[in-house]
Amino acid sequence: MSFLIFLIPFVAAVAIIFGAPPRLIARVAGVATLVIGLYASFTWQCDCWTSSVPVLASPSIDLAFGFVNGISAIMVALAVIVTAAATFTGKAPEGREKLYYASSLLIAAGALGAFLSTNLFFFYAFHELALIPTFLMIGLMGRGSRKEIAWKITIYLGAGSLILLAGLVWLAREAGTYNILAMLDAQKAGKIDIDPDTQKTIASLLIVGFGTLVSLFPFHSWAAPAYASAPAPTAMLHAGVLKKFGLYGLLQLAVPLLPIGMNAWLTPLLVLLLGNILWVGLVTINQKRLDTMLGHSSVMHMGYIFLAIAAAVASSAAGKANIFAIPAAAILMFAHGISIALLFGLADRIERSTGTLDLAELGGLAKPAPALAFLFGIAGMASLGLPGLANFSGELMVFLSGFAGRDPSSPLGPLQVATILSLWGVVISAVYILRAYRKTFQGATVNSTVNATDIPLFDKIPAFVLAAVLLVVGIYPNLLARLLQ
Repeated sequence: MSFLIFLIPFVAAVAIIFGAPPRLIARVAGVATLVIGLYASFTWQCDCWTSSVPVLASPSIDLAFGFVNGISAIMVALAVIVTAAATFTGKAPEGREKLYYASSLLIAAGALGAFLSTNLFFFYAFHELALIPTFLMIGLMGRGSRKEIAWKITIYLGAGSLILLAGLVWLAREAGTYNILAMLDAQKAGKIDIDPDTQKTIASLLIVGFGTLVSLFPFHSWAAPAYASAPAPTAMLHAGVLKKFGLYGLLQLAVPLLPIGMNAWLTPLLVLLLGNILWVGLVTINQKRLDTMLGHSSVMHMGYIFLAIAAAVASSAAGKANIFAIPAAAILMFAHGISIALLFGLADRIERSTGTLDLAELGGLAKPAPALAFLFGIAGMASLGLPGLANFSGELMVFLSGFAGRDPSSPLGPLQVATILSLWGVVISAVYILRAYRKTFQGATVNSTVNATDIPLFDKIPAFVLAAVLLVVGIYPNLLARLLQ
C-alpha cells in the first residue's frame, strides 16, 4: 500500500497537466499525502506497506515499494511534511499555475518514490524523475541568471548521476540482485563477499556520485545559486528533501555493504566534509543576500551529516558499535530538511512583501511583520542548533558519535580531530544567522519595509506547522529515534 504515498502527488500532477484546478488539487494532494505518509511512517514495520510488481525478468527488476528500515520511515515523514507545506507556500506566476504546481508535485513524487523504493533501479530512477521538474522550475520561473543556473545544475547533477549509476550497477552485479532488502539481508548473513579492491572502487563512485547530489565539497558550487534562484516550493523540496537522497543512499547502501571500501576513503571524506563546514561556512558569512546565504547554509550543514556517516564507517571498521552515528544522521537530515524548508518559505514571503532580499536594503521588518519575525527566529535558531529545537538533538549526537567507543588513553585519530574542528561550525552558524536576523528584522524600518505586510493566513498555516515540528522533535527526539529500533 505504500505506493499510494507516491501515487497521490504523481496522479495529482498529471491531473493538473490535463486541466484540473492547479492550486486546489495541489493542496488537497499535499494534505492527503501528509496524512497517509505520516501514518505509514509510524507504522512502517507492518507488512501492509510492502508491494511489488515484476517489470523485468533478467536481471530481476521489480517496481517494489516499502520501507527498507526506520531511516526510510524518517525520510518519508520529512518528505510528506515539506510537500504539504510547499503546496501552501509561494505564489505562482500569472499564467503559469499549471507548471508551478505540477512541477512541485512531481518533485515530491520523485523524492517519495526514491525513499520508498526497495529496488535499486527505481531508487535511482525516481530521483532522476524529480530532477526534471527542478530544472524546469529554475530555468523558467527562477530569479536572476536562471537559465545559466539551470544549465549549471543540469551539468553538475547529470555528471554526478552518471557516476552514481556506474557505482550502483556495479554494486548490484557484485551482490547478485537489485533488491535492496535482499542485499542487506545477504550482507547480515555473510553471503556477500566483495573483495577489498572492488569495494574501494565502488565506494569511490558512490561517494563522488552521491556526494555531488548532496553538494559535498568541492562538488557543491551548483547548490547555493540553484536554491537562491528557485521558486519557493522548489527550494523547499530540493534543499529540504531531495538533497537527502545522496545521504540516504550512503547510509542504506555504502555503509553496510562496502565497509572496507568506505573506510579506505575515510580520511579524504573527513577533509571534504570539513570543507563543507568551515570553508563554505565562512563563505556563508560573506553573503550579501538572504537567499544566497540560506543556500550556502544548506550546503554547509551537509558536512555535519557526512561527519555522522564517517563516524559510522570508522566504528564499523573497528568492529565497535556506535549508538549515536546512524540516529544522528537520520535525525539531523530530518531537522535540517524542516528548518531549511521553513527558511526558504519565509524568505519568499519577505521578498514578496518588501521587493528585495538584499540585506543592505532590509531592516526593521519585525515592526510591520511580527509573525514573520517570530517564525524566522524559530527557524534561524533551529538552524544554528539552539537547544530545544530539532537540529540541536541531531548535531549533539553527531559530535558524540565522533568520540563514541574511543579509548581515552589512545591519541586522537582523524575522526576526533575532524569532530573538534567541526565545532567551529556552530560559531559560524551563529554569526551568519544572527547577522541576517538583525539586518532584516531589527532597527528602524527602511523604504522597503515601512509598508510591508505580515505573513497572511495561508502562509502562516504551513509555517507554524513546520515550526511546531522543529519544537516537538527538539523536545522529544525519541519520536524519531524509536523508528530506527
